[in-house]
Amino acid sequence: MGYAHPVPDRVPAETAPVSGTGRRATERHCHTGVVQRSAVRPSPVFLGLLLLTVGGGFLATVEGDTARQAGVFVLVAAGWVVSLCLHEFGHAIVAYRGGDREVLFKGYLTLDPRRYTDPVLSLVLPLLFLAIGGLPLPGGAVWINRHALRSRAVCSSMSLAGPIANLVVAFLLAVGMGILTPDGSLARGAAVLDHPVLAGLSFLATLQLAAFLINILPIPGLDGWGALEPYLSYEARKFGAKAQMWAPFILFAVLIAVPPVNEGLWYAVSSIYDAFGGNLSLASYGQDLFFFWRSF
Repeated sequence: MGYAHPVPDRVPAETAPVSGTGRRATERHCHTGVVQRSAVRPSPVFLGLLLLTVGGGFLATVEGDTARQAGVFVLVAAGWVVSLCLHEFGHAIVAYRGGDREVLFKGYLTLDPRRYTDPVLSLVLPLLFLAIGGLPLPGGAVWINRHALRSRAVCSSMSLAGPIANLVVAFLLAVGMGILTPDGSLARGAAVLDHPVLAGLSFLATLQLAAFLINILPIPGLDGWGALEPYLSYEARKFGAKAQMWAPFILFAVLIAVPPVNEGLWYAVSSIYDAFGGNLSLASYGQDLFFFWRSF
């Protein structure tokens, strides 16, 4: 899920797998805490996702319900994949600064979604869960060599960096919506219908908040557990290693099947988004446009 997986404890740091490198390359860059400019270079795939997101926004401005709905769907779906990349990049950049130089050679700093585990976990499942249940399933995790990290605090920071990336995106989108609608006029009447792009971005912001709240839960397989794991006993960590593959799916089943739990999540999302200055009416309209098939 969104959990930045450690290399298992039984694997010594010096024998932890390194993609496309040898030990000498890893040791040469170790523990400087400095991010080389050439290390962070957005891939063409990530830039293409950004262009696709922008393209969805342009399509949403075209006359007609079909174009508007299709545009918002593309805007939100592509924007969500972009945020998945930023989430995993957050894990990777903190790990890189904290001592794990292997993330550089694995391509985690390129923001290329193909580098993050596999296409099914990273892209297909999150988009499927989003389309079916409106829930932001975390994408496939990056693999971090925790033996290379300097301290338990760095390990915890690395785990929290992904959800914080979602929170930052949500905050920036909410602030942007507040700037573009300063008088609150879009909260009334049919005015929201004239702003499908703002509606789509507002809905995307609420998805970021939901992803943040879900990911910080201390459940095996999620980043909240990863933040606590360095301070847990061996038995607890062993349990987490076994449970991390199925525990998040049980959580999502509960969120989908138990209305009070689902409502509690979205109440928290709405409260935070409103506190950030976001426009809930726009977010609601964006949700309706994204799930256009529900109106049939």
